[in-house]
Amino acid sequence: MISQTDPEGRLRHLLTLEHLPREMLLRLLDRAQAIVDGDIGSRALAGRAVCTLFFEPSTRTRMSFQRAAQRLGADVLNFDASTSSTTKGESGRDTLKTIEAMGVDAFVVRHHENGAVAALAAAAGLGTVLVNAGDGRQAHPTQGLLDMLTLRQARGADFAQLKILIVGDVKHSRVARSDLHALRALGVGSSGSSEIRVCGPAALLPDDDTLAGCTVGHDFDAALAGVDAVMMLRLQRERMDEGLVPSLRAYHDAYGLTAARLRRAAPEAAVLHPGPMNRGVEIDDEVADGPQSLILRQVANGVAVRMAVLETLLAGR
Repeated sequence: MISQTDPEGRLRHLLTLEHLPREMLLRLLDRAQAIVDGDIGSRALAGRAVCTLFFEPSTRTRMSFQRAAQRLGADVLNFDASTSSTTKGESGRDTLKTIEAMGVDAFVVRHHENGAVAALAAAAGLGTVLVNAGDGRQAHPTQGLLDMLTLRQARGADFAQLKILIVGDVKHSRVARSDLHALRALGVGSSGSSEIRVCGPAALLPDDDTLAGCTVGHDFDAALAGVDAVMMLRLQRERMDEGLVPSLRAYHDAYGLTAARLRRAAPEAAVLHPGPMNRGVEIDDEVADGPQSLILRQVANGVAVRMAVLETLLAGR
């Protein structure tokens, strides 16, 4: 796999949070928090061009990257696969190289295939930056970072004291994988007082080493007991067609986060969801819009995190 860092140890691409040094992760979170607090600085990317190269639909991720690049002063090009030459058979590599030849400095890429963004990074020119905005079920690093920033704001910086519960379709979730990489790097599960819990139907939990070190269960009510944060995942409705979920009603009965269920968690436990939400399936309105929900704060933090990432990768190059 292509290295994310250059020979001096500086971040060259952001492809995954797996094996990202803790110190680098903390620097990105600290910079994002400074941006949240108003330290935007100068238009650090004035004269640079950033292309959002999305081969899958997106609302939050695409628009927050666009907003982040604009706030940093960059020119933004938006690529829509449905109206591009990819519909005529052009490969992703040729698409990237074509746009790169127009003087684009960075590509924010979403793709349905595992490893597709790393492959494009390997094909890119030496000075071109790639950011993974979600590939297959493998990684979504900026979502992992914004989730960690939101948790840190709500529960403090000492992650080694937290009990975190991730609920739902972990098997197919790139968000869950990036969150797990980040939580481990920040010390969750490293002491007897902290723990990563994972809960969901057996058919929606991975059978590889993704959940190594996690406490895994299928009883949502039991898993909620005393946790400091609940990270809900979207039920991908296509899994019903595959026979992995019997019905939306059955899923909600077993794994839907209701106000009554939430009371099993620690007082003021944080509720997170990467969106888009299936209201009334994995989460009820009363919880999604309730006082413990940090879902809209996640969205707001996404802009700051993506500004921090683009600034780190591009400023000064």
